[in-house]
Amino acid sequence: MRLHRNLCFAVIDGLHKIFNENEYADKVVQSLLKRDKRWGSRDRGFIAETVYEIVRYKRLYAEIADVKAPYDRDNLWRLFAVWATLKGIKLPDWKYFEHTPSRKIKGRFDELSKIRKFSESIPDWMDELGVAELGEDLWTEEIAKQNEQADVIIRTNTLKTTKAKLQKTLADEGIVTEYIKGYPSALKLTERANVFKTEAFKLGLFEVQDASSQLVAEYLEVAPGMKVVDACAGAGGKTLHLASLMKNKGQIFAMDIYESKLKKLKLRARRNGVHNVEFKVIESTKPIKKLHGKADRLLIDAPCSGLGVLRRNPDAKWKLQPDFIENIKNTQKEILAQYSKMVKPGGKLVYATCSILPSENEKQIENFLTSEAGKDFTFEKDKKILAHQSGFDGFYMALLSRKK
Repeated sequence: MRLHRNLCFAVIDGLHKIFNENEYADKVVQSLLKRDKRWGSRDRGFIAETVYEIVRYKRLYAEIADVKAPYDRDNLWRLFAVWATLKGIKLPDWKYFEHTPSRKIKGRFDELSKIRKFSESIPDWMDELGVAELGEDLWTEEIAKQNEQADVIIRTNTLKTTKAKLQKTLADEGIVTEYIKGYPSALKLTERANVFKTEAFKLGLFEVQDASSQLVAEYLEVAPGMKVVDACAGAGGKTLHLASLMKNKGQIFAMDIYESKLKKLKLRARRNGVHNVEFKVIESTKPIKKLHGKADRLLIDAPCSGLGVLRRNPDAKWKLQPDFIENIKNTQKEILAQYSKMVKPGGKLVYATCSILPSENEKQIENFLTSEAGKDFTFEKDKKILAHQSGFDGFYMALLSRKK
């Protein structure tokens, strides 16, 4: 592979924004890819994949390069040189790469690869937490999988098409997909591509949604005509899935504390042909109280650490802090206690997270069921998905029913 100066500069600029200005990697990459219209798909692929790879292995590369934050541009070039050397890429005769110790880089890599916190490039506290919650062996396998690039998975919008028809439509646009056993609406791209530019996406025939995430709406056991609440809807991937499972019949209340996210959901709903959703911003306890005892089904896709989706958000490893995880557990507890009141007698709720930590998952459900707020609920079933076992994102979901 030959390195091109303008592409490498884009990578360095992106890393500066992510590491030194604390910007989100996905937003930075989106911005970088719009920098030069002459770049082809291979150029854009190089920028995106290189940025993500260096973000993913920041600690390992920084240790090998012997650099510390904050990273000036010389330090960022050193990180880049480590990445290129380990990839077997010949470094060009540029001033940034003068005196790059290629042999020493490979030797340090071999040494550090024997120590998990370096080989998987994670903070000490995260490594200790993972071992404490999952055990040495499970954590070792899971965090290794979380450092692999995630596949692109899409969910068929069954309000507009079928999986077979969607597969053919995408093939006509040059995008090859395959079925995934056990996931009724999912298609996996055989090669990465920008699906958002396809005509099929513009027509609302599909949404990008990981296979594990697609199981959550199905777990809620909805049916057309029900009154359903998606209490932490966000930008609404699961809301839209619920609407398609309900065949656009009945009523869905999409609720969130962020109005901006619900505005995005409105646009997505329009594109998807979804018209049975009401949008409610949670600015006080009033919207919750109005629905007390009225929901046939309630989805609590709770805010969490996101440790099950590090493959998609590698910069989260560097943004997350231990106190955030402790605080989010309290938030989860409060949400379960308050929002569960919306379920009517005989109704059901699903509590879900994209975390792999038992303290955010099974323990929360155990504590809720023994609390005053949870005394009217019974446990039906739960499902824990680990990335290294499923090949998809780490998730947890529990189904509870309210006594009649």
